[in-house]
Amino acid sequence: MGKLKKQSKRNTFNYNKNKKKLNRKLRRKEKPRIECPQIRKAWDDRKTVKQNLQDMGLSPGTKGLLPIKAKKDTKSEPMETHVLKPYVIKEMEAEASLRGKDRTTCSTDMTEYVQHMVKEHNEDYKAMARDEKNYYQDTPKQIKRKVELYKRCHPEEYAAFIASLQSQKSS
Repeated sequence: MGKLKKQSKRNTFNYNKNKKKLNRKLRRKEKPRIECPQIRKAWDDRKTVKQNLQDMGLSPGTKGLLPIKAKKDTKSEPMETHVLKPYVIKEMEAEASLRGKDRTTCSTDMTEYVQHMVKEHNEDYKAMARDEKNYYQDTPKQIKRKVELYKRCHPEEYAAFIASLQSQKSS
């Protein structure tokens, strides 16, 4: 009686697998990267996730956070928590209160299109929709949205453009 093929095959090195990459992947799974800089700075590796979040005054999830009470019981009692690291919440709130930068921009084609339409028709969006340069057959509302986007993305450029139009009309 012969042996099974699986048993007789010895362990060989697999040249197709990158061992360095596999080890790095395993390390990342064991200790995930924390994106929030405030939490990462206050994190203690010797404590559990739950203990770390409780020390910072955060909760790991919403389950069981706020109990649902009957309507007749209107008294609300604040939950008692022992926060060891209150600076984490203060830093996160300060960062959240900062206004983010608006990253929307208009393409050069769109700016040229909007400038042409405004130069020819001012604020008449129905006339803009009938213009021969309206290649994509935008409706008046779509054109209005594009003009508003241009105003929002490049307010200084739009103001300068309108001023130049006013000076051309006056002369």
